Amino acid sequence: MARLNLLEETRYEKLPVSVYSNQHEASVAVANRIADLIRTKQAKGEKAVLGLATGVTPIGVYAELVRQHKEAGLSFKNVITFNLDEYYPMKPTAAQSYVTFMYENLFSHIDIDKANVHIPDGTLDKEAVAGYCLAYEKQIEELGGLDLQILGIGRTGHIGFNEPGSAPNSGTRMVTLDDLTRSDASRDFGGKANVPTKAITMGIGTIFKAREIILMAWNKKKAPIIKKAVEGEISGEVPATYLQLSQHVEFVLDADAASELTRFDTPWLVKDCVWDNQLKKKAVIWLANEVNKPVLKLTEEDYNNHGMAQLAVEQGPVYNINIDIFNQIQHTITGWPGGKPDADDSQRPERALPAKKRSIIFSPHPDDDVISMGGTFIRLVDQGHDVHVAYQTSGNTAVWDDDVLRYMEFAIDFTKSIGEDTTHLQKSYEDMRAFFPTKQPNEIDTQEIRNVKGFIRKTEAISGARYAGLQDDHIHFMALPFYETGKTKKNSVGEEDIQLTIDL
Repeated sequence: MARLNLLEETRYEKLPVSVYSNQHEASVAVANRIADLIRTKQAKGEKAVLGLATGVTPIGVYAELVRQHKEAGLSFKNVITFNLDEYYPMKPTAAQSYVTFMYENLFSHIDIDKANVHIPDGTLDKEAVAGYCLAYEKQIEELGGLDLQILGIGRTGHIGFNEPGSAPNSGTRMVTLDDLTRSDASRDFGGKANVPTKAITMGIGTIFKAREIILMAWNKKKAPIIKKAVEGEISGEVPATYLQLSQHVEFVLDADAASELTRFDTPWLVKDCVWDNQLKKKAVIWLANEVNKPVLKLTEEDYNNHGMAQLAVEQGPVYNINIDIFNQIQHTITGWPGGKPDADDSQRPERALPAKKRSIIFSPHPDDDVISMGGTFIRLVDQGHDVHVAYQTSGNTAVWDDDVLRYMEFAIDFTKSIGEDTTHLQKSYEDMRAFFPTKQPNEIDTQEIRNVKGFIRKTEAISGARYAGLQDDHIHFMALPFYETGKTKKNSVGEEDIQLTIDL
């Protein structure tokens, strides 16, 4: 039987959902619940048995738990943990292993007894995996089950590594990873080809036995799958929908991850709204798409039949609403992104004066500018504005190793052609050729290789900016230090990065 929902605003939601304004607040809230559980168990002289997850989602939770351990005396001596999953095969010392992840983000910073830490073993012989999985389940059962299981959610709707097609009563087992899951992990492994095709994971049935389940999700990338998991029908195609069957689950989301839930995306369907212009515009455009009509042909019946009667009554007649929204949309269309000289700019997105403006395009990586706004870029230059582009990072982690060798070979041949000595270039080239075949997935390149990769991205960026019409003195390379780790994971933005931006 479906869970009874007495709140009109959340009537489309088939399980409890808590929404926080941002990821940090949500992470702290989850960490506090874990800490409260640990302290409650400590007071009773009992063990707290936790099911833990990996990936980007729980990092903030673990950071807050570490903070509470160091600053508030939270002890983990009575805690026993079982991790959801691990890639297979996977050495525990590998950078991509969940053993490494858990120790880097939590276990190395708290007083947990390492004998109480359980993470699926990715080094087992394949024949030993089935028996190991049964033993993993038995260990959990002998401890009385999981008190609390935290989860993330993948874009396929997987929880743990329970991919689409997983059974709701599945236990701990070896699974084959979905192609999208492997694609999402490819950056951590230096390419999809290096991502293991299998993993060991707790089953959905194992997760269901936990006395409390918290699924967390942050950012807009997760919004579509969250909508399916919360409001969709139960389906093996989206394993997270099975959580709708549990009476002990809660989804904890930030505002972005919750943004496609009905109460946030189309709130007029579930409650009275305060109709500011932004919401009115969104609703009318939504209605036009919903009934497949032009805005100017929407009728009062369309409004009434699609939850927008309040808007029609309070701000109607609907003909006037339609005209207003149509005009607003029309006025956003312009061939003059920098403003049209000597034109009435009262209805235009950009002011007419001054006629020539300074425009700075910040491009996070070389090529983001021309890929994301190339047409606008060219139009601004063609219309005489003082356009500059600032490439914030070198982008050197996005260059193939083969390209490095190709460019080095070009440099050697060119240097020879002008009669210059190639000894140093040749030595660097040979070192690179020796390094690449032994390079491990996600291994940091040498500084020399990173420099060459940065030069490759730089020349590509200059070529694109010149094509858009910029002079070389309007092309800026910031090389912000936070990026230059040589790894997929970057440092936090620091004062030097901020100052370089100000100085520009």
